[in-house]
Amino acid sequence: MSTTCSVFCGVSLDGFIARTNGTLDFLEGDGTAPVGDHGYEAFMAGVDALVMGRNTFNVVLGFGQWPYTKKVFVLSSGNVDLSLAKERGADVELLNATPEEVVRQLDARGYKRLYIDGGGTVQRFLRAGLIDRLIVTHVPVLIGQGIRLFGPLEQDIHGFNS
Repeated sequence: MSTTCSVFCGVSLDGFIARTNGTLDFLEGDGTAPVGDHGYEAFMAGVDALVMGRNTFNVVLGFGQWPYTKKVFVLSSGNVDLSLAKERGADVELLNATPEEVVRQLDARGYKRLYIDGGGTVQRFLRAGLIDRLIVTHVPVLIGQGIRLFGPLEQDIHGFNS
């Protein structure tokens, strides 16, 4: 299997990737200074497809305009309505599989460079030892509470590039 899994995420200085309600507004800054893309565009240019969970998919739908030009795979064990995303031009597909199965299936379909997105999905792929590259961009803000990038881990995880 030659597929690689990468993560690119913005994190507040106190370690949160989203507010408690899942919103990401703090990533845009307060308007007093340019935010910059921190290498995001270059990263996306090297990605074949995105893999995200249902919660992240719903947050992205809230952006209004669909932000991705790449294929997006939404992981969920339940039914997810993809119609609004498709109306906005998304190439999106639902998958119900473990991280290992996802990588195996997408590798077989020719997707070699995956962007793993969303806190829960990233944590599952980390626990499975499937994250090859981890890019964390710190946003100069403290938000006090929210959703952490890394949840509890049973053991240290080594072996990926940052």
